[in-house]
Amino acid sequence: MKLKTIGLLFIGMIIAILYFYFNRSTFFLKCPLYTTTGVYCPGCGSQRAFHSLLHLNFKEVIQYNILFLAGIILGVYHYSIFAINFLFSKKFKSILSQKKAPIIILMLVIVFWFLRNIPVYPFTILAPK
Repeated sequence: MKLKTIGLLFIGMIIAILYFYFNRSTFFLKCPLYTTTGVYCPGCGSQRAFHSLLHLNFKEVIQYNILFLAGIILGVYHYSIFAINFLFSKKFKSILSQKKAPIIILMLVIVFWFLRNIPVYPFTILAPK
């Protein structure tokens, strides 16, 4: 493995340990958009969702930010395809390799952002608890 990859894995592990033990502390950043405007961004609730994911509390992950869980699942899928290709010399293509994938993901994030700020049921389910 390259030194850069090892360094990134080490940093990721330190971040995961911090979130595992110290969620909702004062030294984690608050969302600047929500703090200043009261509008939820697509990432609002992700820190708490990550903490809940590390504790395997999937119900809370969904309550905090369902898009975060979808992103984690999509990332695991994509890197699993990459690992399978690397380990077994295969040439599988991830759906994220398609030309339109970034545009579709961006559109989904924007729609999620808009819907989670509508203060009417059922859209209030998308707002972080």
